[in-house]
Amino acid sequence: MTEQTTPQAEKPPLLTRIQQSVQRSPLFPGDDRERMKMVMNSLILHIHPSKVSKPALKFNYTFGLGGLLILLMTVLSVTGVLLLFVYTPSPDAAYDSMIALQTEIYFGNLIRNLHHWSGNLMVIVGLLHLLRVFYTAGFTRPREFNWVMGVSLLLLIVAANFTGYLLPWDQLAYWAVTVGTSLLDYIPLVGEPLTRLLLGGPEVGAATLTNFYGMHIALIPLAIFAIVSFHIWRVRKDTITVPRKFNEEADKEKVTTVPHLVSIELVFALVWLALLIAWSAFVNAPLEEAANPAHSPNPAKAAWYFMGFQELLLHFHSVFGAIVIPGLGLLGLALIPYLDQDMDSIGVWFHSIWGRVLTGLSFVLGVVATFGFVWLDEVWLDFPGWLPFLPSIINNGWVPLAFILLILYGYYELLKAFGSKTCEARQALFTFLLSSFVTLTLIGIFLRGEGMALIFPWS
Repeated sequence: MTEQTTPQAEKPPLLTRIQQSVQRSPLFPGDDRERMKMVMNSLILHIHPSKVSKPALKFNYTFGLGGLLILLMTVLSVTGVLLLFVYTPSPDAAYDSMIALQTEIYFGNLIRNLHHWSGNLMVIVGLLHLLRVFYTAGFTRPREFNWVMGVSLLLLIVAANFTGYLLPWDQLAYWAVTVGTSLLDYIPLVGEPLTRLLLGGPEVGAATLTNFYGMHIALIPLAIFAIVSFHIWRVRKDTITVPRKFNEEADKEKVTTVPHLVSIELVFALVWLALLIAWSAFVNAPLEEAANPAHSPNPAKAAWYFMGFQELLLHFHSVFGAIVIPGLGLLGLALIPYLDQDMDSIGVWFHSIWGRVLTGLSFVLGVVATFGFVWLDEVWLDFPGWLPFLPSIINNGWVPLAFILLILYGYYELLKAFGSKTCEARQALFTFLLSSFVTLTLIGIFLRGEGMALIFPWS
């Protein structure tokens, strides 16, 4: 006769166990425990609805990217406030503040590393979050304006990183900001006055550091917090899209936010905090020698998230590389949700099986075509030399841009001719352009040497 064992009781969710431990704690009398529980639930339900879609809790749908952005914003706020006690925004003391953080202040280097890497990661996560929404058609009616708010948030995140880039006042920061702000000079009519206003003068100096410091710790964070609040409210109002398979109805089952969603978020946040702290403990934020306006590095590169635009300047007229092409890209991003949409593809990754094939194919084609264009422009293409009788803004601006637009239009029409739906063709075109910009960025970071000459790893 075999011995029968009683099955162990299933453990309650993590958040429930935390609440139970608080209730048993002698530190909190009965009334206070109930009051604390009510406050916790009220705070949670101000951010989340009382019930959420159960399928949307799957990690492989949202990947927790929205919550990770909130976590990174919190880490940046806390570490930023701590850094304020040490940092002095003046050219004479800014660099010394960085050295003091590394050598004299307990955990100062760790706090700076956390702040630096969290800011850089926030740019990447913000882009990935935007892509997740795009590839699951989460921008369709009635979520159009929230998509625009998301694009605005991504721009503000980049601006926050850029203004903070100068604050260490080392060679890397000084010349990266010098290159980055020079892009504004190419804006017709208002470019030069705008640059002088931002820099506080004709070049990067003490006034620039003060301006960037004020924008970094006050103006931009306030704008981000305001838009994030509105963004979260709109997500609650419009509800998140529900994942589903193609040609299948969405599962409408709902579960309570507490504890089902909150317990997942808590574990996710703890894991990411551990990873961030571990990375920051072993990998230092870059810091070169003190800024020297008289000694320019070769090559002088912008911050990594601007390298795609700097790369464009090597192939197009400055007005097109710095203003026209980025402007068209931003305009296209903002208009995406206002185009005719296929409402049957909401919640389906890449719209369909054919859409997934086209997305992968377009990404590869974008990488190959962009790298090929860069290499050909280096060794053969010469529109200004071929059309010397035309002004440079035409032979090195309108002509190559028109050539590329014709290729993109032909690719779009070819996709439609092979039976792709409109939404699938747009998605493929978007992916092509995305992979092109990513490729330009990587070329600018890794394959540009002295004098911004194109180099290869085997050179």
